[in-house]
Amino acid sequence: MDAAAHRPGRGPQYVLQSSLHRWEEDCWCWRRDPLLPSNPPRGSRTKDHQPSGVEGLPFPEANAEAINFLSSLEYEELQLLFFSETLAMVSDTGEPQGELTIEVQRGKYQEKLGLLTSCIFVHAFTQGFLDKMLCGNSLLGHLSEKLELMEQHSHEFIKFLILPMERKTSLLKEDDQLAVTRSIKEGEEVKTAVTSFPWSSIKGFVSEAANLVLLRVMACRQMVPSNARFLALDSEGKLCYSTYQDLGFQTIHMDQKQAEVFIVEQTVHSEEGIPMSCQYYLLSDGHLAKRIQVGSPGCCIITKMPILREVDEIEPRPVFEKKPLVWEEDMELYRKFLERKEELRLGHASYLRQHPEARALISDFLLFLLLRQPVDVVTFAAEFFGPFDPRRPSSPGLGSSNRPSPFRSLEPEGDAGSGAG
Repeated sequence: MDAAAHRPGRGPQYVLQSSLHRWEEDCWCWRRDPLLPSNPPRGSRTKDHQPSGVEGLPFPEANAEAINFLSSLEYEELQLLFFSETLAMVSDTGEPQGELTIEVQRGKYQEKLGLLTSCIFVHAFTQGFLDKMLCGNSLLGHLSEKLELMEQHSHEFIKFLILPMERKTSLLKEDDQLAVTRSIKEGEEVKTAVTSFPWSSIKGFVSEAANLVLLRVMACRQMVPSNARFLALDSEGKLCYSTYQDLGFQTIHMDQKQAEVFIVEQTVHSEEGIPMSCQYYLLSDGHLAKRIQVGSPGCCIITKMPILREVDEIEPRPVFEKKPLVWEEDMELYRKFLERKEELRLGHASYLRQHPEARALISDFLLFLLLRQPVDVVTFAAEFFGPFDPRRPSSPGLGSSNRPSPFRSLEPEGDAGSGAG
């Protein structure tokens, strides 16, 4: 079944969080996360509905540069970014730790009323080992052509021997609200919190799925919007600022080839915690060559140089000057002319042989025309051939004043009789 055609349900689906260092930090965050109950009964499940923001503090807002950059996206531009890629996760010593796979393609999203709309489908996942413990995370997101969030789900887990941990996050647009549901499980203890943000307050919001597409756009444009301040969610699920910085270009070598990469650093400025930065090394067509979590001992890197995608340049249609055709000088055309001329001559001669009355009729007309020599040849011809028209009314045999003419109609007999009376 095509992943892009997957029907987005309300069950668990997934979002990307790719970094070994992030896993180490999250393990400690989960232990001190305020969502976790201090002493809940084993196997209990609780659910809190938190207010949409800190009371008395306004929501952060994206600036005009960020909003204008998202508004400038065109679907034709995004079509070049639909591809999948796989990177290897390695430690600082070069030891393999797992794989990171990112896939962006066209998709369909089913809304509440059952309507299917076109969307950008983002699917990314990692799976590896951290200190010989299985861990992984995954992403599933649906975005509009302007990278607005439709629905996004994430699932992260780490299989500690004593106390396995996992975290699920769901973002869903519900009417005029963005609902954020976070669920943290440590062993058998589960804590769930729901936060909502007014849709009008998240203009310029870039979800984790949208971030993967936005980085490809910046790579293709080879630029980062200057002084742009986007919105994002921090590790606590709170709205905060997200910025991108151009770190310049660098040449990398892979498979006896070299390529230039564009380096972009994304920083999520948490209101309460420390900023979290990631550096992305991007090829000219949007492929990710390397990803580094600032402060992490490991990274993600490509193992094989991809075939770079290029924009097809449409060549202008050739313009040919018109040249006068002198067919008499063209042997082929002149030969066809002579053949057609001879064909017509033989056809005409054959027709006249089969219809001798035509030759007699034309000869009679020419003889009569030369004898009379009229000034108006057309009227004379019409009067000559007029009696041969079967639809023409018959004229009196003795009425020279009523000579038939195609340009003069005979008076009706009733009118003629009344005039004589």
